[in-house]
Parts: sequence; structure tokens; C-alpha cells
Amino acid sequence: MAEGKKLYRSSTNKKLFGVCGGLAEYFDVDPTVVRIIYLLLLLGAGFGLLAYLICALIMPEKK
Repeated sequence: MAEGKKLYRSSTNKKLFGVCGGLAEYFDVDPTVVRIIYLLLLLGAGFGLLAYLICALIMPEKK
């Protein structure tokens, strides 16, 4: 049985908690793209910070 991908905070590609780096690794995209999307959510919709903090608390760090 093939193992599915798991979502982790990045331990190598991080600026604060590694959430954006982990999401980028999971979706196989550049971390800068994920960071820009988070910035737009923060500035535009206003819930980017809350989403980031929730992800930082819930997502385990990759060992």
C-alpha cells in the first residue's frame, strides 16, 4: 500500500514556524508563492494571521 503525503511544518524552509514551507512542500510549489498568498489573506480578508497561527499550533513539525 502506498503511503499518502502528510502535512508537516517545514524544519528547513521556515521564516517563523515553517507553516508556509510545509504547505509548499506538500503541494510541491515554491514557498514564496504560498507566502504571497498568506500575505494577501492577511491584508485582504483579514483572517490570514488567524489561519497561520492555527496551522502553527496544529501541524506537527517534520523531524
